[in-house]
Amino acid sequence: MNSLKIINVTPQNVKKETLFCIKDLKKPGFESKRKWFEKRFKEGLRLKILKDKNKKMLGFIEYIPASKAWRPVNADDYMFIHCMVVYSKKDRNRGYGILLINEAEKEAKTQKMAGLCTMTSKGAWVANKTIFEKHGFTEVDAKGRFELLSNKWDNNASNPKLIDWTLQQKNYDGWHLVYADQCPWHEKSVFDLLNTAMDYGIDLKLTKIETVEAAKNAPSGFGFFSLLHNGILIEDHYISATRFKNILKKEHKN
Repeated sequence: MNSLKIINVTPQNVKKETLFCIKDLKKPGFESKRKWFEKRFKEGLRLKILKDKNKKMLGFIEYIPASKAWRPVNADDYMFIHCMVVYSKKDRNRGYGILLINEAEKEAKTQKMAGLCTMTSKGAWVANKTIFEKHGFTEVDAKGRFELLSNKWDNNASNPKLIDWTLQQKNYDGWHLVYADQCPWHEKSVFDLLNTAMDYGIDLKLTKIETVEAAKNAPSGFGFFSLLHNGILIEDHYISATRFKNILKKEHKN
């Protein structure tokens, strides 16, 4: 463990250290995420990358005060973990995830918060709850495929709660894609889905989430990606053009 190093990514060094999940500065998604990151950094967002002695990236964590989290949660006294990844399977179960969680915990305690919280799922594009349970997290709320986990050290604090994102879905008539730059891969997905929609003669309306309030009240559990059709949530995470084509073919048959 002594050979490991945790890098604190800042607006000043982000182009050198990159954003972990997107490293190519020339990709449009990098610049979109960088701009989003710089704005959120002022609100307390932190991105930390774990490297080995050869400076190889092993994993990362992104966290922010829950009042500013881009997820449908009410947890104002907590630090919220947006994302955490230990990339290679061979590097898992080595305690790397705990090292990253500890970074968020130290910051939360420094800010005298009540605890940590995060959303997990067995589905795509989000960590499952196993690693967090090993660190003392327990499930305090759940909806659909998502669980809300918390590790609190202030027993007098209220538990975090999920905001019911299904209440927003009825407001989306027709085809809608609601997204934010919190994930750098969304720009490619939006481009692919918009072009696919045009090929099929579909009027896909785009809504880019620009504020934390809009993200907390978005129509899906992630809060920053929602594909909807006539008030029904079709997908809640990044998808490819091929996946969208299959969805459109299925909808056409119905």
